[in-house]
Amino acid sequence: MDRWNRYRFRSVWDLDAPPARVYCALERTGDYPRWWPQVRAVEQIDGHSGTLHIRSVLPYELRMTATELLRDPRRGLLEAALHGDVEGWARWTVRARRGAGGRGTRVLYEQEVEVCSPLLRRLAVPARPAFRLNHALMMRAGRHALAARLAARPEAV
Repeated sequence: MDRWNRYRFRSVWDLDAPPARVYCALERTGDYPRWWPQVRAVEQIDGHSGTLHIRSVLPYELRMTATELLRDPRRGLLEAALHGDVEGWARWTVRARRGAGGRGTRVLYEQEVEVCSPLLRRLAVPARPAFRLNHALMMRAGRHALAARLAARPEAV
């Protein structure tokens, strides 16, 4: 991997819902387009993989296949291998939030990828800050959207 095409992302989401409900929402990747505006579509391949179509602020749709590596509700872990416009992995870690009386959740999202799309690789140096901002805005929107879904429809997740 060359350093200009390699990314490490980390996002923390604090949500006012129990960890089990948050985990349940996050493990249902096929439902992401219903609540996360930047996840445009998910095409399920089988019970353990699907192709995601993602577009945030930049005028480019990322396509990647996510294949489940780990699903452990007891430990609050979801991890997937990513292949397509980016190659690497992503992980959700879902835990009870301290001081929330067992009702709040802290979610950690981590991702390490290398860009594979020829166009995005050519733009690696000049567009790197825009790519990082694009990801941050997508994650912020996802956090707000999931919080709203959990608050509005407690039975739906």
